[in-house]
Amino acid sequence: MCEFISITENDIPVILSMMENFYAIDGYPIDIEKSNRLFETFIADENLGKAWLIYSDGEVAGYVILTTIFSFEYGGKIAFIDELYIKEEFRGKGIGKASVTFLKEAATKLGLKLLYLEVEHHNSNAQELYLKSGFSLHNRRLMQYKIK
Repeated sequence: MCEFISITENDIPVILSMMENFYAIDGYPIDIEKSNRLFETFIADENLGKAWLIYSDGEVAGYVILTTIFSFEYGGKIAFIDELYIKEEFRGKGIGKASVTFLKEAATKLGLKLLYLEVEHHNSNAQELYLKSGFSLHNRRLMQYKIK
């Protein structure tokens, strides 16, 4: 049984520890102090989105972050599943599927028009989860420009 609890400032150290593990999978750098400040900003402004700790049988199994923006193209607020992380020892137990179901329900309650997400090319398990959950490949290319 999964439970999704909105994060508070008290949860930031727990999430940062998991974030370090998540980022290490693909060798992404993480600045803990900066991430801590970002979480404080994120939690203080509900217009930025929502984040939840994922519990399985009373234990923290992971976390999920949903960030929101406004889109004229899609007719209102849309969201980006910025991060969905399940601890290794909890994987393969249906928690990812439950998390995606929860996010889709939360998106409906929040009046969102669309959910976007990114998935690493090598992460076939996540790709399969999202495709089975009704997500589709987008026909556009994701591009980026980093502000220096």
